[in-house]
Formats: sequence, structure tokens, C-alpha cells
Amino acid sequence: MLIDTHAHIYSEDFLHDVDEVLQRAYDNDVKKIILPNIDSGSVKRLLDLNDAYPHLCFPLMGLHPTSVGADYKEELQAVEYWLDKRKFYGVGEIGIDLHWDRTYLKEQQDTFRYQIKLAKSHQLPIVIHVRDSFDEVFSIVKEEQDGNLKGIFHCFSGDEAEANQIIDLGFLIGVGGVITFNNSNLSEIIKNVPLKNLVLETDAPYLTPVPKRGKRNECAYLVYVAQAVAKVFDLSVSELAEITSENARNLFRI
Repeated sequence: MLIDTHAHIYSEDFLHDVDEVLQRAYDNDVKKIILPNIDSGSVKRLLDLNDAYPHLCFPLMGLHPTSVGADYKEELQAVEYWLDKRKFYGVGEIGIDLHWDRTYLKEQQDTFRYQIKLAKSHQLPIVIHVRDSFDEVFSIVKEEQDGNLKGIFHCFSGDEAEANQIIDLGFLIGVGGVITFNNSNLSEIIKNVPLKNLVLETDAPYLTPVPKRGKRNECAYLVYVAQAVAKVFDLSVSELAEITSENARNLFRI
């Protein structure tokens, strides 16, 4: 059994065929899917999918850094409201993204820290988005780590030093389609990461792995990520699936 620890299949990209997407995932042994939220505009689709497939789809609640703007305090109120109202399995997708724009860096930092505190008060793991922002993200997580904070640095594409810093903090590393890209050295970097610190993800509909590059990503394609990671550790896919799925189950309590 594989667990996709990060997919946005509630998004409009899957508006017309999400049932078929979930069937293909199931047929490819992807039996649990973690769904991180984006912002208040995505909550209804997220929860509708969870209601339709409660044993397959596990929702997280959070405000994505690229949705942090002038109205971020209202958005955070919505996150708090939903965390108190329904069962979620983590706080995410949260973090800092400086790839396109640094305008709201201060607001992103405040939002990230606030949501970490929410996660700790609800005793939930966090799923972290890092883009051109490792130092900014890491410093906040390190400050907030009191022994009760755990989670995933999602879609890892950093270097060996960053991987070691994540592990030292007690966090997991999310490996996705990037590991299959020809121009990626991720295989070299993760070979020294303990298997207990790894989980698998697609980030569907983004970052589609080889051999499906150029198409919309979906959860069924997690098998290509699993094959690539298994090769790094000289394991069978089933052996790797057992270890990484156990890591995900322990983190999200699913």
C-alpha cells in the first residue's frame, strides 16, 4: 500500500473526473491520500471530497503562503474556525514562498508562525511549503520546536545540509516527482537520509513524474516516485511502500 502525503485533487483541475482519478489511484495501490488546503476558497471542495471518500481522503487545514495577502488575518480566522469545527489530520499547507514575490514576507512569516502555534495547540502535524525560503522557514520551525512539533518538509529539492537540518529537527522529508527528473540530483541527496524520515507524495496536479511529464499529475503516478526511491535504497517497491506508509500513518494517525 502506498500513501500519497500531498495532493490537491480537490482543485478545479479535477472538477470533471475526480472519481476516475481516485479509482486509478486505488488500482495502483495508493490507498490513502492526504489533502492539504490552500485558502478559504478551496475549503468547500476539500471537505466535499473528504465527505465523499472518508476512508481514502484525509484533509488538512491551513493557509498556503502564496495566498497570504492584505486579508491574511481574515484567512487565519477561517483556518481557526474550521480547525475547531471538524476533524483534520494536520495543519497545511503552510510555509513561506519567495519565488515570485517578497512583498508579503513579514505577513508570510507571521502567518506561518501563527499556524504552527495552532498546530501545537491542536496536537497536529504540519506540512511545510518551502520555495526559495529555506533559511526563513527553518529559523521559525527551529524556534517553535519544543519537542511537540512534527511534520513534513514537502516537495524537498534542497541540498544535503538542508536535509540534515530537517532530520535533526525531527521532521520528515517529502519526496515527489522531482526525483525522476533528468536534471535533478535528489537521488544522490536522499541516499543518506534515514528511511524513517521519508514519505512519498505527488503534489498533484503539479510536478508530474517521468514518464508522465507534461501531463496533469495524479495520485496514481505515485508509483513512479516509489520506483525511483526504491532504486536509490536498493529495495523492492513493496518494501519501500511498507516503510514510507508506516511513516505517514504514524505522523497523521491514519
